Amino acid sequence: MRTLLCSLALASFVSAAEPVYLTLADFTDTKDAAPSGGWTTEGDNTIHLTGKGGGSLISKNDYTNFELEWEWKLNAKGNNGIKYWVTKVGGKEWLGIEYQMIDDSGHPDGLRGGSHTTASIYDIKEPVKDKAVKPAGEWNTSKIVVQDGLIQHWLNGALTCEANTTTPEWQEMIAKSKFKNKEGFAPGKGKIMLTEHGDETWFRNIRITAK
Repeated sequence: MRTLLCSLALASFVSAAEPVYLTLADFTDTKDAAPSGGWTTEGDNTIHLTGKGGGSLISKNDYTNFELEWEWKLNAKGNNGIKYWVTKVGGKEWLGIEYQMIDDSGHPDGLRGGSHTTASIYDIKEPVKDKAVKPAGEWNTSKIVVQDGLIQHWLNGALTCEANTTTPEWQEMIAKSKFKNKEGFAPGKGKIMLTEHGDETWFRNIRITAK
């Protein structure tokens, strides 16, 4: 019952604030420099990552509770993602919770299944098995909703993965993940990251509503 109520609370979360569209001007690289090396802007609010070399980008602002929506597509065998609550863990690594974006049927990591597939909480929790993901080369629509420690990943209008980061169950999942020894991982506030895994990616109409 508690899980159901939490889900309903998140689903009904509506901020009074207006969504803000994010452009390359709202991000820097991890050394606080302007985006370069393959990150470009195209028409219709599209950020295009041409491939390897650009490095991941982090938002200038930090966020706690928010709703983040965007459209994206990858080439065949592509892999990328958006991370949130990103902080510099151990004074050296920029880490956060990742919404996985990947060619499930073509990339080796996607073929592993489970928490390495599209819309998963990467390496922590797998999405529903009947998710409506579109194939490589086509636009998908995604959404992340975060409210008081509750997180949801949506894909093409459907809830696909959710977790409560305030519970012992979350800590158990972290303990089984690659982040188990990363003290300070996902502290409940941090930056948004557009990752760069060396594959061409398009992000369109990125918009965030902070609460």
